[in-house]
Amino acid sequence: MAKLQLKNVRLSFPDLFTARPFNPGDEPKFKATFLIEKDSPQIKAVEAAIKAAATEKWGAKADAIIKGVRANPNKFCFQDGDTKDYDGYEGMMALSASSKSRPLLLDRDKNQLVEADGRPYAGCYVNASLEVFAYTNSGNGISAALKGVQFAKNGDAFGGGAPASPDDFDDLGVDEEETDDLAG
Repeated sequence: MAKLQLKNVRLSFPDLFTARPFNPGDEPKFKATFLIEKDSPQIKAVEAAIKAAATEKWGAKADAIIKGVRANPNKFCFQDGDTKDYDGYEGMMALSASSKSRPLLLDRDKNQLVEADGRPYAGCYVNASLEVFAYTNSGNGISAALKGVQFAKNGDAFGGGAPASPDDFDDLGVDEEETDDLAG
């Protein structure tokens, strides 16, 4: 396994408070995808972690196996965002991570977050702690284990994930019929 720290990346598809199956019948997991700009120096760190995990598992065969699984999103956790049709993915690389156990969730001041805090959410910026590993279960692959997420700053919510604002509604005033019903 290779430890990996991501800084100030966008969060997508977060299931951080409740484990959910990817497909019906799958084992529920906590999961998230982290979006990294393609020109970010963090891309090199991700690739180095992938190479280290693969070399630890497969030795001299690592490069060939990485090449063989790279295009398969079911076998390789680091994908080109331009191949996806999701908000915010254009010009990004997408690193998916999951865990059977709940990851550590922190705010900017390292206080634990709870779901009622409304953070982190899809589209915000986070720091993430991951471990990249290679596996041979059901064929070769490279995955990332989700260890922790720290909320870093707000960003535009993906997919309408932000709650409505009072400005989204008209002031309806008093409903005269309802008032009459209550009085009678």
